[in-house]
Amino acid sequence: MKKSNRLFARLVLAAASLAVGVGAQAQSGLSPGHSYIGLGAGQSDFSLTNGTGLFASDKRDTAYNVNVGTYFNSNVGVELGYTDFGQVDRAGGRTKADGFNLSLLGRLPLNASFNLMGRLGTTYAKTEVTSAAGAGVAAGSERDFGWSYGVGAEFIFHPQWSAVLQYEEHDLKFPGGDRDRISAATLSARYRF
Repeated sequence: MKKSNRLFARLVLAAASLAVGVGAQAQSGLSPGHSYIGLGAGQSDFSLTNGTGLFASDKRDTAYNVNVGTYFNSNVGVELGYTDFGQVDRAGGRTKADGFNLSLLGRLPLNASFNLMGRLGTTYAKTEVTSAAGAGVAAGSERDFGWSYGVGAEFIFHPQWSAVLQYEEHDLKFPGGDRDRISAATLSARYRF
C-alpha cells in the first residue's frame, strides 16, 4: 500500500471514530445538535487549460457531495466528506475528478438561525484525463492529497434541519504532474443530531 493511501486510511479512521464518539454523546443528551449529515449539489468549475486550444471545451458540470461532521463547541468542528466534481469535455477527451475531504471547521453564529462558516483541510482525490493526440494535455489518472478551503453560510429552519450555501476550492493533481484548482458552489441540506 502506498504511503499516501496509508495516511488517508488513518485520517478516515480517525475522523470516523471522532464522529461516532461525538454522535454517541449527542444522542445521550450531552451536546444535542452539534453533529450532522449533509447531502448537496451544485456546480463545479474546472480551471484547467485546453492544451493547444484546437478542441472544444467546457469548464463546468454538476457536483454532488455527502458529508458528516461534528462540532466540539459552538465554533470549532471537523467534517469528513465525499465530492463528485463531475466531468468536462476538454482537449478532445474528458476530464473528471472526485475525492474525499477532511476539514477543520470554523463557525460564527450571528443569531439563533444564521451562521457564517469557514473550512480548511485536505482532499484525497482521483483525477482521470483522456485527450486527443496532439492536444498538449497529458492523459492518464492520478491520486494524491491536496489543500482545500471554503466559506459558506447556514440557515437553520428547524431544530434538526438546516440549509448550507458554500463555496470551496480544491487543489488537485492531474496527469503530467500538474496541479490545478477545481471549485464547487453547492447548496446542501443538513440533518442535525
